[in-house]
Amino acid sequence: MRSGKVGDTVLLGRVLAAVAVLVTAVACGGEEAGSPPEDRTLILATTTSTQDSGLLDELLPVFTEQTGWHVKPLAVGSGQAIELGRRGEADVLLVHSPEAEEKFVAEGTAGDRRLVMHNDFVLVGPERDPAGIRGATAADAMSRIAESGAGFVSRGDESGTHAREQQLWEANGITPAGDWYRSTGQGMGATLRVAGETAAYTLTDRATYLTQRDSLALDVLAEGDRALLNIYHVIEMTTRAGDRVQTDGAAAFADWIVGERAQTIIGEFASDGETLFVPDAGKDEATLGN
Repeated sequence: MRSGKVGDTVLLGRVLAAVAVLVTAVACGGEEAGSPPEDRTLILATTTSTQDSGLLDELLPVFTEQTGWHVKPLAVGSGQAIELGRRGEADVLLVHSPEAEEKFVAEGTAGDRRLVMHNDFVLVGPERDPAGIRGATAADAMSRIAESGAGFVSRGDESGTHAREQQLWEANGITPAGDWYRSTGQGMGATLRVAGETAAYTLTDRATYLTQRDSLALDVLAEGDRALLNIYHVIEMTTRAGDRVQTDGAAAFADWIVGERAQTIIGEFASDGETLFVPDAGKDEATLGN
């Protein structure tokens, strides 16, 4: 009887100890105080160009392997990505609309904004080139397209590409309208397909074009102009945008993508031997494209 009581006492002690551990684990969310949630998933709002080009497929698995953070990418236009950040519905942004980014950061809800990489925009169109833009500067090309009434397909989605297109029209004092100008309201891949199917011109980032060119009846007709430089930044969100923002995850991604491993992946990412992006972390932005 005595030994039974001792056994019961020991068993009871073990049960109570186990309950105490369980209660502590639940109270702490299974993590140390201040650490990410157990699933360690962050939301990345980025552009369709990083997805359509295939770059995210190269970057994100390595980031997860090295940091333990999983990423849920939302590929939208840069304007929409910034709006998601503004509403606290994304933890970190990877975008390419510098003027909009600067205005957004000035609002005070975002944290650090850092240079990541660049490529360029190109004007593409049918091989027969009805507007005669082949080899022209970006400004001349846009003027010739408008004057000729040749078809132009716009993303029309407040993306970084759409913003640059609007800047090019405005620089020429042109307000595009009429049957020759149409807007898809879609991403770069879809817009390229529409341009190819209708033998029209469009503005695209080079990376997305190169990864899809084999299926497109479109040629690069105007390129190399500094006005076509396409620069990407990473922007960390803060809890000033909303309590749901995971600042630890945002900082982890931003630090990683400007770090050596990610910059190497970006520099080596290519299609048919052509590099799609140039890694720029730590560079003077004013010197890009020179």
